[in-house]
Amino acid sequence: MITLFRDAYWISPYVFSVWTALRAKGLPFEVSEVKIQDGAQREPAYAAASVTARVPALTHDGFTVAESSAIVEYLEDAFPETARVLPVEPRARARARQVMSWLRSDDTIPLRMQRSTATMFYPAERAKNRPLDGAAPGARDKAVAVTERLLDEGGEWPFGGSFTVADADLAFFLHRLILSGDELPGRVQDYAARVWQQPTVQAFVTRERPAYVPY
Repeated sequence: MITLFRDAYWISPYVFSVWTALRAKGLPFEVSEVKIQDGAQREPAYAAASVTARVPALTHDGFTVAESSAIVEYLEDAFPETARVLPVEPRARARARQVMSWLRSDDTIPLRMQRSTATMFYPAERAKNRPLDGAAPGARDKAVAVTERLLDEGGEWPFGGSFTVADADLAFFLHRLILSGDELPGRVQDYAARVWQQPTVQAFVTRERPAYVPY
């Protein structure tokens, strides 16, 4: 039995990453809501099980692991007979890990702050967006440069020639901009759109969400 512990509003990019991996692998799983807005991740039982008191976490047959990248790696190792969601070839896999780590790094915080994931799925939140300022334009430009470099290096599917969770993570990040109307170069938008149309991605994007209460 697999249980994915997820945020209440289905807007976490890290829940998205794990969800995409589980769906791409065809693994049956249940979901359990953790109300981050109420600090539920710090409740003793959840904090003890997850070790780091973070969301998402995943439980499989009595073992619990948190942090999305660690969960994806665990799923790759624990279910080798299922579809791969990370490249097998060492260099392509290293590049995928590099980009996934970078997307979670301080480099991207300025853009994450000004283009929150709530704005991707809740139009009322999107309407509050203002033009990027401060360090955010630089973060946008770096995201564009990174994506263009990856496309130059690896083609339409830069992480080994087929869809991976790294593609999903990068496209999710780019859609913070795209869905807010920020302009990106054509081939960067085309790449993001190509990933966005993957069935496993669309299953997350189009799902019903509860009314959003800012926190």
